[in-house]
Amino acid sequence: MQSPKEERSVARVHLTKAASDMDDAGINKGSAVVKDGEQSEPSHEFVESDTSSPKQQMNNTSSDISPSASPEASGLLSLPWEMISQIVSHLPAHCVISVLPKVCCALRNIGKDSTAWQLRSRRLIGSTASFPVGPREDFDWPVACLELEKLISGWSSVAQVVIREPQDVVADYERVGRRPRALQDELPAAEEQQDDGVGVPEPERVGVIEEAYDGEEGVVFGEEHLDQLREVLDEGLEDHPEPGNGDFGDQPILFEGQNDAPDHQQHEPVGLQEHEEYQPSRSPSPPPALECVTLLSGHIGAINSILLLGGDGAVCATGSRDWDVKLWNLQADSGNMLMHTLTGQGHFNTHQGWVWCLASQGPLLASGGSDETVRLWDLQACGAERGVIKTEAVVICMSYLQDVLLAGTFNKKVLMYDPRAAVPLVKTLKHHSNSILCMAADDKYVISASRDNTVVVHDRRADKRLIKVRLRSYLRSMSYSGSEIWGGDLKGKLRCFSIKQGIIKRLSWFDVGHTAMITGIYKSPGSLYTCSSDFSVKAHIPCGPPKTLCTMRHQEGVLGLSVEAGILAVALGNMCVEIWRPTKSETVKDHVK
Repeated sequence: MQSPKEERSVARVHLTKAASDMDDAGINKGSAVVKDGEQSEPSHEFVESDTSSPKQQMNNTSSDISPSASPEASGLLSLPWEMISQIVSHLPAHCVISVLPKVCCALRNIGKDSTAWQLRSRRLIGSTASFPVGPREDFDWPVACLELEKLISGWSSVAQVVIREPQDVVADYERVGRRPRALQDELPAAEEQQDDGVGVPEPERVGVIEEAYDGEEGVVFGEEHLDQLREVLDEGLEDHPEPGNGDFGDQPILFEGQNDAPDHQQHEPVGLQEHEEYQPSRSPSPPPALECVTLLSGHIGAINSILLLGGDGAVCATGSRDWDVKLWNLQADSGNMLMHTLTGQGHFNTHQGWVWCLASQGPLLASGGSDETVRLWDLQACGAERGVIKTEAVVICMSYLQDVLLAGTFNKKVLMYDPRAAVPLVKTLKHHSNSILCMAADDKYVISASRDNTVVVHDRRADKRLIKVRLRSYLRSMSYSGSEIWGGDLKGKLRCFSIKQGIIKRLSWFDVGHTAMITGIYKSPGSLYTCSSDFSVKAHIPCGPPKTLCTMRHQEGVLGLSVEAGILAVALGNMCVEIWRPTKSETVKDHVK
């Protein structure tokens, strides 16, 4: 860790360099005026923070916030406030957040200016994309910009070393109608005997929004047109591959939008659009910021669920169709990462059936499976079993909050449990007509998506269903961040909704290049990751439409992903796990900063 004096020195160097860069670009044309009326050379001398008491600094805060410079200010702080903001906008976001506030009050206030952060995000993303896609009120701009810079610097260097599919895999991929047969979503066998819910009318129509496709303004392309365009695009990629580059992402990305997004400042016309994959303005051939570690998991069945734990991504949990949950120490040597295989009392396996889902809260890990149980494990006690909850149905998805554990089941219900109680079942929500496939929740809402092609928002405080949205194809994965809900559907599309004060709005739906079911999605203010059974994992900028930074293709399907503290964990169909994490040099650099 650096001392305050060293941090001020680093900030001084950053500010001087940024100001010099602006001089070279002709941005800083002003110069200080001396007493005799002559102009001196541009001055960027840095002014140290005063040593006045905290109370005196509080009294001076109002003058520091003023857009005009103080008469007593000299050096850099004597420049107009707008020019200082321009200089600071060229500093890394982590420096503005962590270093400048320790230097002086004036520079601390720059980090509180949301307009400056919005200008920074526009410079990173470009002026044609809408960001954020959802509501701008209460949006965390500093965190979003920090994540954006890390995302761009990390994945733009990875884009040149992605894995290319062998031609025989591509041919087989085409034969199965763009959905790999071995990796189709395998729900319990009884599911095949039921109607998949498509087009089934609901008895209760109050509060149901039907997704409109006919009669919308603009040009709307049907699925057959999209398939034809994808085939033409893929044929061009196969006939003219980029030499020495296995990433298909260098080709144009196709996306779709709708014109009913009132929260967008700038909206693209309805229909199929083309744009080039995002090319960040970075120095050529930067050193790789991310490294990939492959875990030979030891599972003898496909990994259905993967979860990073601990807040810093130091531990990874994997749940498999071999009935086991394994814990991995990602900070250990590659040959000694396996920590434990969780086993229940009197059993040789974690569950007595497939493990479908994982969720965690504090030191407790919950696993749900086809043996109709949710099992709790204490990570601080070497994975000791802490309880078993019988659900009377296969558990497909879960969400674990501080006060409640929610389980989405095969029998169309969302079950709410208090694991601390002797009788853990608190409430049963019955809003769907088919199995629950994915869900998310916070202290206000429970959001569930079902195979009946609907998404339901339940108000926890009012204890009632707020709204039901009917889609054309069901969601298989979901991420809930801030006021935005992002979901990946059966056909490889992304759906985006916003929820604010109990009102849900359909914002947009995008095609980011996936050609089969999206099996995993993660969305945060400044990052977006998706994976699909089309053998690919993608890193995107979460704007509208999303800009794809990197596409990683594998020889096997991808069944899920988890993201925490800048680490990406991916569950592959060959029973292996890929861990993408910052290199040691980048980690040391972050600690120093």
